Amino acid sequence: MARSLVIVGGGPRGTGILERLAASAPAHGVDAEHPLDVHLVDPYPPGAGRIWRTAQSELLWMNSMAADVTMYTDDTVTCEGPIVPGPSLIEWAQQVRDGELEGESVPEGRVGDEVRALGPATFPTRQLQSHYLDFVLRRVLATLPDGLRVHVHDGRATGIVDGDVRRVCIDESDGTSVEVDADAVVLASGHLDATPSDDEAAIVEKSRRLGLQYFPPEQTTDSDLDAIEPGRTVIARGMGLAFVDLMVLLYEGRGGRFVEVPAVGGDGGDDDGSGRGRLEYVPSGREVFLQVGSGRGVPYHAKTEYALRGPRPPLPRFFGPEQVEELLARGEVSLREDVWPLIAKEVGWGWYHELHHGHPGRVTTTWDEFAERYAALDWYSEEREALVAQAVPAESDRLDFERLDRPLAGVFADPETLQKQLREYIADDLARHVDPAHTAELGAFTALLSAFMISGELAGRGGLTPRSRAYDLSWWQNLFSSMASGPPGPRLRQLLALSRAGFVTFLGASLQVDVDEGPDGAEFVATGASLQGEVRARTFVDARLASPSVRRTLDPMLASLTRHGVLDEETLRFEERATPCSLDAVAERVDEREAPLVVHSTGLVPVRASDFRVLTGADEEPHPRLFAVGPHTTVRLPGAFTRPRTNSVSFRANDACAQAMLATAISG
Repeated sequence: MARSLVIVGGGPRGTGILERLAASAPAHGVDAEHPLDVHLVDPYPPGAGRIWRTAQSELLWMNSMAADVTMYTDDTVTCEGPIVPGPSLIEWAQQVRDGELEGESVPEGRVGDEVRALGPATFPTRQLQSHYLDFVLRRVLATLPDGLRVHVHDGRATGIVDGDVRRVCIDESDGTSVEVDADAVVLASGHLDATPSDDEAAIVEKSRRLGLQYFPPEQTTDSDLDAIEPGRTVIARGMGLAFVDLMVLLYEGRGGRFVEVPAVGGDGGDDDGSGRGRLEYVPSGREVFLQVGSGRGVPYHAKTEYALRGPRPPLPRFFGPEQVEELLARGEVSLREDVWPLIAKEVGWGWYHELHHGHPGRVTTTWDEFAERYAALDWYSEEREALVAQAVPAESDRLDFERLDRPLAGVFADPETLQKQLREYIADDLARHVDPAHTAELGAFTALLSAFMISGELAGRGGLTPRSRAYDLSWWQNLFSSMASGPPGPRLRQLLALSRAGFVTFLGASLQVDVDEGPDGAEFVATGASLQGEVRARTFVDARLASPSVRRTLDPMLASLTRHGVLDEETLRFEERATPCSLDAVAERVDEREAPLVVHSTGLVPVRASDFRVLTGADEEPHPRLFAVGPHTTVRLPGAFTRPRTNSVSFRANDACAQAMLATAISG
């Protein structure tokens, strides 16, 4: 029987794994006489996949600049397989328009115009990224080594045959079904849809019974937003990237537009924080009235649009491989109590390194003096606070994680006052991420990426307590996303314009939404910790992705593996004590009294961090043939593409998985 591998998911993650398989296949003995078949399976366009497919609104952007996107390894990536360089997104666009890529030409229509105008600091559309990802896959297929045969299936992997991972069933788009052999299978489908949770299902049931309109968590681009009638009041819960898509589609997507209004005078009163004046919204007449809040009550922080003024901070410094080994030697540790202070100190190192080197006039110490004293102090110590107060006179130049984690703490205001406070907050955040006077933000961002990578290694190697894995990892992921994975600055300018125009109203933090079945008709009722009073509406959008859940998954392949007992979602057991809800509690030790046993399911596929084999059974034994990489697993990775020259943890993950799959196929 010919050797064969199956990649379930043909988007950027599946494409990245395929590229690594192709790079290393010859070293594993694959040649014309010893062939290897690889089946790449996805119902959406190969290369781009579902999220980055061309068939979506041209209004939707990436959240990264063109210079910060690549699918290719470079000499910074430490991996077993060979380095195969290739163009980043901006380099691809430049080479295409300059005629330097053989067989490639500028796309027709709007995307072609975008390619011609694209600059390194441009936030490209997702349609443009789709073309780049298509190029990457075609290049992989055009340069396959001898003996590696790739079969691209326009269809969906629907399950395994008779409980055997070595036989995979694929439903092709033409209505036919095929069964393929598999020495190894990798699940690389990215974010997966799921049926509603119990709480969400209760809202669905009430909405149907009472004639309300509810949109459960899902990919915003797949929501039927046309069903929301113009003029409706809409409650939206969530202010992350799914909300930004919702905003774009409900306003620009319905014909509204934004116009630039230059600042008048020199006092900055007409500026929205961008330094370019402000935007005004010109309505189409089809608008809705959006009432939005979330846990933190503010949007994710804008992407930075400047470069470091000083040298890149030397990282890792306080949270790196050495600290991981020390923490592992202690046994399971708490992320909040034992790891977070190291992360905070690491990010502070990046912040103050850039502040000293890029803005020496705003500090009172030399970097060498500050660094020596800083290195000897714990983050949560009075001595560290005193050092920062002495060295950094302006409070606005100091890194304050508590404010970042709970920016609206203590705010409880009437609606009009709350709008003013939120608009001021967003304008300040925008200024801090587009004005090069605030490049310390980028220094912190650089350290944050390093810390996120290291924390993933610690968690993946079993270094955290079950309780930390249940609660703290999701908190840390959320904080990281809010600081590092926010929207382009222009999106916040648009949000401010919609707020000033009265189409978006901010509801603040700790948003709660209930159903009131009152005598005057059922309505959704929104309340929160920041808002005096309540808001009512008959439409409610949960503006976020569905929580991962193996047991509630809508993916037929994952459901089949679960049904046959091949895998299950991660289940954690631990004694429940105090659960810190913010950084204010991080320095407090947990209560030592007896506590009830908690059984907590994360919904994630458990995998081994070293090679991404799925862990099965109560003893979590690595499966001999089944692998999984992506956001549906317990090893949390950044996106499938990354910034160039950053020793990408995603690329290293792709390579580790590919090496293990090749070894499995060769050994039989």
